[in-house]
Amino acid sequence: MNAVAAPMTRNIERAPLVRLDAVLLLLVASILLLGLIMVTSASVTAAARESGDPFAYLERQLVLVGGGLALAALVFVIPISVVERCALPLLVAAGVLLLLVLVPGLGHVVKGGRRWLRLPGINFQVSEAARVLALVYIAHYCVRFETALRSSAGGLLRPLALLAFLGVLLLLEPDLGAATVLFVTGFGLLFLAGAQLRWVLASMLAAAAAMSLLVVFSSYRMRRITGFLDPWADPYNTGFQLTQSLIAIGRGEWFGVGLGASVQKLFYLPEAHNDFLFAVLAEELGLAGVVLTIALFLALAWRVFALARRAHDAGMKFHAYLAAGFALWLLVQAFVNIGVNMGVLPTKGLTLPLMSYGRSSMVVALAWLGLILRVHHEVSGGARGAARARHA
Repeated sequence: MNAVAAPMTRNIERAPLVRLDAVLLLLVASILLLGLIMVTSASVTAAARESGDPFAYLERQLVLVGGGLALAALVFVIPISVVERCALPLLVAAGVLLLLVLVPGLGHVVKGGRRWLRLPGINFQVSEAARVLALVYIAHYCVRFETALRSSAGGLLRPLALLAFLGVLLLLEPDLGAATVLFVTGFGLLFLAGAQLRWVLASMLAAAAAMSLLVVFSSYRMRRITGFLDPWADPYNTGFQLTQSLIAIGRGEWFGVGLGASVQKLFYLPEAHNDFLFAVLAEELGLAGVVLTIALFLALAWRVFALARRAHDAGMKFHAYLAAGFALWLLVQAFVNIGVNMGVLPTKGLTLPLMSYGRSSMVVALAWLGLILRVHHEVSGGARGAARARHA
């Protein structure tokens, strides 16, 4: 018995110092590579017109991906226990960032929205980082106040009130898209943590009523809704983006018009390399490219949810909620972006995660990925530790 157990123990002790999820990395690399190809294709004409360099946006995107991967590596070395202890300070930091961007002179206004902080060399969209920091705290809340969350309305309403406060700060920018993604992702995480269904349904109705009031009492949001419901009624004004996106998607048919052959990206479709990258992808790669893209996002979310389940089964609840939060955010933001491109949802200024050209969104998403890889590293180490204890 001891002769058999000894080699097994030695094999366990030879576990690698860094435990990475090869499948997860492959999925992320595939999404990044597809995104780089489509950003290049969607921006080549605009880049040539703006700077004379047709690959200007590709070069910038490569720098952003490199910076994001470097930040992910830095985040990876931080123990999850440290992240959990810092959950409250991180929440405060999120609130401070959202307040700073509203200060004239600090917040930078672009296209009517005060969403960016001026930093040396770049403008940083604070909502991207603030959402992650807020969700880290929600994950911490789900662990620390698990009993109250599962047993009372107050346990659910307290974090929802916090999310509502952060949402108000986002609406002051204004950024309804970011507020919606934050609220829906946080809400989903609280539901997964065990909030009672009746309180969840009541909160959903209240949130829907509040969102409806925001639309009714805001003329520009109402114009977006009416333009979304019938974009062809005003195809050169309120419905312009959506009609051009639908034309692009329709032209793609089964297998697309060919990589680089999009017509809509030639100054017809606004933000072709950013918010409406998916429409260019659908035009050039067709339904086959659309199915591949959606499959990659679903596979990545499924992989991270599986990691969350492993962490939960191992008793590492904070790890589990961090992973679940990432998977929910990925699905919600990808769904909103694709829904906007296809006319299923009103227009929102949200990027397609890990694919669209975007400074802050790309860097923050990759940094969050570093946190998820750290979760995998520690969960795998915990499983090996349990195995070692069984064989001791």
